[in-house]
Amino acid sequence: MQFGEIPVDQAQGAVLAHSVRHASGQFKKGRLLSVADIAMLQDSGVKTVFAARLSDDDVPEDAAARALANSICGGGAVAQAPFTGRANLHAATAGIALIDQTRIRKLNHLHESLTVATVAPFEAVTERQMLATVKIIPFAAPREAVDRALDLIADEPLVKVAAFSQSRVGLITTRLPQTKDSLITKSENAMRSRLTELGSRLGACRVVEHKVEEVCAAVQELARDHDLVLVFGASAIVDRGDVIPSGVVAAGGEVVHLGMPVDPGNLLMLGRAHGKPVIGVPSCARSPKTNGFDWVLSRLLAGLDVTASDIMDMGTGGLLKEIASRPSPREARPPAAARIFALVLAAGTSSRMGKVNKLLQPVDGKPMVRCAVEAACGSQAAGTVVVTGHESEQLGKVIQDLDVTIVHNPDFAAGVSTSLVRGLKALPHDADGVVVCLGDMPFVSPEQIDRLIAAFDVEEGREICVPVHDGRRGNPVLWGRRFFADMMQISGDRGARGLLAAHDELLVEVHAGSDVIFADFDTKQALAELEHSLD
Repeated sequence: MQFGEIPVDQAQGAVLAHSVRHASGQFKKGRLLSVADIAMLQDSGVKTVFAARLSDDDVPEDAAARALANSICGGGAVAQAPFTGRANLHAATAGIALIDQTRIRKLNHLHESLTVATVAPFEAVTERQMLATVKIIPFAAPREAVDRALDLIADEPLVKVAAFSQSRVGLITTRLPQTKDSLITKSENAMRSRLTELGSRLGACRVVEHKVEEVCAAVQELARDHDLVLVFGASAIVDRGDVIPSGVVAAGGEVVHLGMPVDPGNLLMLGRAHGKPVIGVPSCARSPKTNGFDWVLSRLLAGLDVTASDIMDMGTGGLLKEIASRPSPREARPPAAARIFALVLAAGTSSRMGKVNKLLQPVDGKPMVRCAVEAACGSQAAGTVVVTGHESEQLGKVIQDLDVTIVHNPDFAAGVSTSLVRGLKALPHDADGVVVCLGDMPFVSPEQIDRLIAAFDVEEGREICVPVHDGRRGNPVLWGRRFFADMMQISGDRGARGLLAAHDELLVEVHAGSDVIFADFDTKQALAELEHSLD
């Protein structure tokens, strides 16, 4: 890869390393310079640019990031499309992150251009939470390094999620003469809260005397019809001969391990009875703060076996008590994938087509509008809203089997802005953004929509994502939530494009990879040319 200052007349096809101003504005870092771009820079008197030119031995950053992310992504995880050499993996479900630490370490040692960062192994994750990020440091990675990384990964993904099961958990609480009822209630509430957050529920609760025979009877009873049994003792477990371990053994069970190298949580007991896990709960679990009990409980609820060796390995990173910056599971707000929805505008009258509704015309054997809606549904958008108007009944029939929300716009004749407003109002309240798609653009692919979604990042100031090809901007466009109010104020037959110039600092251009982002069909001639090209 050639990187540095390049004469403008030699920079076609190079990737800008630094933004550069020209007579009409600026080209931003990461732009792939086209013939038109070069002419604009030359006309503006720009002599050189700082850019990167790739060779045949290089893999472009996005291609390398995509290859690695797709390869390391296993069950319960989903890989996002790459942007600027970064591809993130998110949890497809709540569960426990399973990270192949050994091979992640080896991969990061292969070449400085290849990096993979993950959450901690066995971390409890929520749906859509970021699990890992693949980042290619320069604009390209050596092909040889990428190939070695893919050989290392082979067919064994490095990042997975074991989903939480919907378990029914029994609770035994023991009491001594001095035990207060309020403490028993607090113990029960703490367990119910934890289980609910992990997708399980608290079943039968038994309060018994702090005696071996009573613990034994309660364990035998609850182990029969619960997936897991918790025993909250009135007194801490300090020996295998103590009341709770002895009660488990008397019930025909065993003590797998007593104690753990995690603080708080040292005095945990893990046992089994009648094929079901039994946890002797440490007193620190009455607090909502993270402790060793949470680590064992979450693994078991994800269907993972927990051995004595597993518990003894928890010491590294197991000092939790004095780390004020480490939030409890109930306080944490881990980074999550943005909820971006697709909005397909399909309400127009096709006025320039005469009596023909172009959206119902066949494209590769499908109605044009169905092609556009299928692309939205096939993307990583969190959901799809379709706005119909003219001939809405016919349009609805050709997409009725797709997983979409159809919204009718009775004011469609007043212009596209009315459909935009209707669609925005139909989005869920927690939508972080929307990709506005046009029903007469049948060749936009799910992958192109995914690239826009991958580019969106509020913290990085990328809140408007526009597809670009050969220096020209096209459709669809992704808008962040902050623009919804302004978009709803647009009137007449105008879309939201007028907002772009006012928010250039929040706009990012995304390489589309083809000219389909310009391909709409507004006239009979354009439709005839389309039909001819498909024959």
